Amino acid sequence: MRITRTSGGRGRRAAALTTTVLTASALLLTGCSDDGDSDASDSNGNITLKVADFGQFGYKEAGLFAKYHTLHPNITVQEETTANEQDYYPKLLQQLNTGSGLGDVTGIEVGRIKEVVDTQAAKFADLSKTINVADWVSWKEKQATAKDGSVIGAGTDIGPMSLCYRKDLFEKAGLPADREAVAAAVKGGWEDYIKLGEKFKAKAPAGTYFMDSASAMYNAVVGSSAKQYYDADGKAIYKDSPSVQQAWNLSAEAASKKLTQGLPQFTDPWKAALRKGTVATVACPAWMAGQISINSGDAYKGKWDISRAPGATAANWGGSFLAVPKGGKHVKEATELVKWLTAPEQQAAVFKAIGVFPSNKGAYELADVKDAKLPYFSDAPIGQIYAEEAKAIPETVLGPKDATIKDTISTQINNMEKRGTKPADAWKAATDTIDKVIG
Repeated sequence: MRITRTSGGRGRRAAALTTTVLTASALLLTGCSDDGDSDASDSNGNITLKVADFGQFGYKEAGLFAKYHTLHPNITVQEETTANEQDYYPKLLQQLNTGSGLGDVTGIEVGRIKEVVDTQAAKFADLSKTINVADWVSWKEKQATAKDGSVIGAGTDIGPMSLCYRKDLFEKAGLPADREAVAAAVKGGWEDYIKLGEKFKAKAPAGTYFMDSASAMYNAVVGSSAKQYYDADGKAIYKDSPSVQQAWNLSAEAASKKLTQGLPQFTDPWKAALRKGTVATVACPAWMAGQISINSGDAYKGKWDISRAPGATAANWGGSFLAVPKGGKHVKEATELVKWLTAPEQQAAVFKAIGVFPSNKGAYELADVKDAKLPYFSDAPIGQIYAEEAKAIPETVLGPKDATIKDTISTQINNMEKRGTKPADAWKAATDTIDKVIG
């Protein structure tokens, strides 16, 4: 994920709280104010811009902050990263309320963007005069557009869906292992995915499971629908949402049939399962491939592959934005940095570095994206797979508490998997918790 997001979104993992300073001369920074506000400047016009984000946005890995310093010698970029988005977001809200400690640039996760647009838009600079919103996939920038037409965030990445699978385990279970054959086997949708899982289980190698987590499948299913947790009027409809009902029922079926190992993604047991090779498939938004390769290790290189996601409807899971708080000391310079970081060339560089897929359409025609293949995943043509998926993703209605609803439902799905909680009891526990939060 960049990689954490909310558990219902892209899982980003990084150091608990790290500050990375990247400059061409690798000089130590001084001059940040004690309260955390970015007011670093000197008499020679040199300034420091703080980028506050979460997980792994990929700018360090792609060398972009160092490159920006080379292009703008008077500007040094300092990145302050919080590992878990669930820790980052409350802190961001507190900083917005107090006006202290904010970065010059702040990251916002897609599961939070609606709430920020509805309640905090006046505290962010309007980027519509700086970026060309038509450069992004159409639904991306709409997510960051306020009622007055201001655009408070520039899209970084999106999470077009695919299916990551272990070819060797499929072969041992007597299943087709070619990526086109796998795509054909699940072309009818996630119901076909469950059926494929039953076939796998019948002949599965000892100690292996068809999928890592039913909650991961749940998020993939919901992500293929335009209507998820809220309607266009802002009313919470998650209890009656067809996509939520379908995803919940499939998750309950997977849990009851023991097709899943029941491991919440990005936890230590999940990472260990990948390292031990016990998972055969993972619902795989673009950013997930990096997590699988890192945690599975060299022993499984070339044993993984990537196929198109089940069904005919494209899905998105995850994505973020960069925003510029109005109260910053260097709003103009921060806005120009955001424009540069989210331009096609830089988004392509991040994709090449860590695999998160661009939201700027201009990047899709660049060689680093268009011709991209993943050696770890048997040279899967991910540029082609994800670009085709990205162009067909439906425009989703977002709500202010999407992330909370996702996380709560995911927790109860895991309870069905690991504790044997009955679906009706798990659903009641989820809805009771959600209703207390959203009112």
